[in-house]
Amino acid sequence: MRAATVSRFGGPEVFQVVEMPDPVPGAGEVLIDVDVIDTLWLETMVRSGAGQEYWPMRPPYVPGNGVAGRVVQIGTGADQNLRGRRVVAHTRGEGGYAERAVVAAEAVVEVPDSVDLTVAAALLHDGATALALFDTTKVGPRDGVLVIGASGGLGVLCVQLARARAARVAAVARGAKLERVARLGPDALIDSARPDWAEQVRAVFGEHGADVVLDNVGGPLGEAGFTFTARGGRFSAHGAPSGRFASIDRQAADERGVSVTGIEAVQLSEHDRRRYVQQALHEAASGVLAPVIGQTFPLDQAGAAHAAIEGRTAFGKTLITTNA
Repeated sequence: MRAATVSRFGGPEVFQVVEMPDPVPGAGEVLIDVDVIDTLWLETMVRSGAGQEYWPMRPPYVPGNGVAGRVVQIGTGADQNLRGRRVVAHTRGEGGYAERAVVAAEAVVEVPDSVDLTVAAALLHDGATALALFDTTKVGPRDGVLVIGASGGLGVLCVQLARARAARVAAVARGAKLERVARLGPDALIDSARPDWAEQVRAVFGEHGADVVLDNVGGPLGEAGFTFTARGGRFSAHGAPSGRFASIDRQAADERGVSVTGIEAVQLSEHDRRRYVQQALHEAASGVLAPVIGQTFPLDQAGAAHAAIEGRTAFGKTLITTNA
């Protein structure tokens, strides 16, 4: 099989596509013939060599946290009925950028017939994360929700869920991405590239502020977003594509009664992750969630996929396919 390996830490150019033996599933595992590979901003950071204290990967390695495809081989002790089924699954951190991948049978989630595997791959991480965020921040039908970074794969789903669950949603994006975010139907669209973007937010939510702020970006933009959170509201500082998470003054949050959560709120157990993936696929089948897949790259262009994510030129979800 072919696999895209990180040959050394560095930029997107460090990827090499190599031939490797097909992996063999062990006890409690299955082998998936991969069609679509999920890609994450986190994977670009690990590839660069950053965050080694948290993700101690050592090149050469095959990245890839999630795949979608069909089960072709089953190890001992795993459910034999999975053979031939269309599935998505997390790989537990690596091995996904390949034509075949071994995963734990308990991580496999069957994909409904009405849901395309590309859509399923796009929901594997972002769909589960969005649903977990909405549960953590307790978004309700009377809430006003501010989505910062609405143009990424996760941001798009946050806007869609807010439309379905909340009273009002304002989406923050910038530049050429604004027009595409507008198609998601937010109640308000805010251009963070404009110097008066703060005034735009206040015009939407008034002096009360947003009941829930979902920060998909981090850094100064996320920190500014915190100031728009209503007293007694909820702020989620889970995003870091800016290079760091938003740094929030906990004393200021306590004084205003704002509940602040971070990336730890969506570090899910295996059981909860699987449950949220199942829910995301159900929401897709019913039309609530419709991930926007902005760009796909073949396996031998894994570096280009990473470059698109890092350059922040990508809109929606970026995926890798095994098709030549």
